[in-house]
Amino acid sequence: MHTRKLSPAFEMKENKIRPLVICIFSSNDRILVAESVNPATNELFYRPLGGAIKFGERSQDALKREMREELGEEIHNLTYLGMLENIFEYNQELGHEIVLVYDGEFVNRDLYDKEYLLGYEGEDENLYFKSLWKPINDFIMAHNPPLYPDGLIELLSQRKEGV
Repeated sequence: MHTRKLSPAFEMKENKIRPLVICIFSSNDRILVAESVNPATNELFYRPLGGAIKFGERSQDALKREMREELGEEIHNLTYLGMLENIFEYNQELGHEIVLVYDGEFVNRDLYDKEYLLGYEGEDENLYFKSLWKPINDFIMAHNPPLYPDGLIELLSQRKEGV
């Protein structure tokens, strides 16, 4: 079977705003982020893990469900950090998201010692994405490659400064 890397985020629907939830998992000044490339521009970028909030589903429940589906892992100690509105272009399509941002922890503490984690999209185990532990300062100081959604760096900088 052919294995390919799949972007973790973007099923675009024309003229629809997507409600999403993401989680900042952190350890030793590093955060867990999915690595992806925009096929239209070849831009490498990173994004915290999470996914879509289904109708009638609370954001914390959506986040727990997404981590079970994508990583097969349980999470806890969720703390709401804020909301971001993200309007962007991906693969030559316009996207618009309302993103709820949480801080959280994995129940399985061994995950913090791994260099990377593989996450799976949907039922097909051949569609995967790679997530890495990256130093938060790489994003705060350099902004290259970018961390999405827009505004996340500022939100995390305020948190780091205790604002």
